[in-house]
Amino acid sequence: MAMLILGLVLFIGAHVTPTFPAFRSRWVERLGVGPYKLVFTAASLAGLILIVMGVSATRGSAADAHIWLPPLWTRHLAFALMLPAFVLIVAAYIPSHIRAKVGHPMLAAIVLWAAAHLVANGDLLAVLLFGSFLIFALYDRISVARRAVPCEGAPPGWLGDAAALSLGFVFWAATLFWLHPLAGVPLLPSAGR
Repeated sequence: MAMLILGLVLFIGAHVTPTFPAFRSRWVERLGVGPYKLVFTAASLAGLILIVMGVSATRGSAADAHIWLPPLWTRHLAFALMLPAFVLIVAAYIPSHIRAKVGHPMLAAIVLWAAAHLVANGDLLAVLLFGSFLIFALYDRISVARRAVPCEGAPPGWLGDAAALSLGFVFWAATLFWLHPLAGVPLLPSAGR
């Protein structure tokens, strides 16, 4: 559990730094842009590795206490919320009307991803992991709006919308049928049952 918490602090801490422009500027002045980005990337990567290791070590252990028993409908809600989350993830990288309308689609995707997983799981691991990301994404979205940070990119196009929708669906299906089971958390009953 300690490894997971340390990973969350490192990863989210690195990503919260840009929400304090004066603090970030002081570090960029001290280190230079390149070294600052290197420190940011190293902290993010170390945090991500610790999160993965912490989740793996905590899942199913005595430390992963059940807090509530989620009703079955929350699982269906999670499946439904993840489809727009994947579309938004793709839209974050492709100029589209979706990206222009949402503003910062990656943050919206993180909110959907974290909320979907938080309601569908009732254990301490889920509360720590998904609750932390949900709070971070909501905070960052509010911070971006207050700082009036534009979502930059090329002008939107309908082709971008089609790509975001189709690729989002492909990634959603791949996660549902292949990636989630590969991570040791199958979402669908096996065909042999």
